Amino acid sequence: MTFQIQPLPLDPFEALFALDDDALAERGARRVRADSYPGFPCRVTLEDAAPGEEVILANHLHQPANSPYRASHAVYVRAGARPARPAPGTVPDMLQRRTLALRGFDADGMMATADIVEGPDLAGCLDRVLSDPEIAYAHIHFAARGCYAARAVRAEEDRE
Repeated sequence: MTFQIQPLPLDPFEALFALDDDALAERGARRVRADSYPGFPCRVTLEDAAPGEEVILANHLHQPANSPYRASHAVYVRAGARPARPAPGTVPDMLQRRTLALRGFDADGMMATADIVEGPDLAGCLDRVLSDPEIAYAHIHFAARGCYAARAVRAEEDRE
């Protein structure tokens, strides 16, 4: 068994790039320019934006389960993003170079396990967590700021 890391879809964010700054602010979002690398991790491409690249910082409901763990957080999305499609069992560089929090959830959206892991160790940790039949999926967060990064499922369950 192996895992599949899933990016966010572009659709919920695409229209934001056509909005002016006031309209973005009404939606709790902001247009910013990346000013460092790494530092502006796009959740659609699973790559860091290059310095000078336009990104939208928006709130995203990443844990929609009707449970106490329902959650949203800020995410960056790059202009012109094309959704990533990492091969099963692979970890994108964006995740490899960070300290991460891994959270395993059961089918009811209840957190059943959690761990802090360095990016290079994420693959082994995902394999271990997803080998537990009680775990339905895992969320990967950036440990320092707590922001949602991506979702992981068993590769055979990847439906996107």
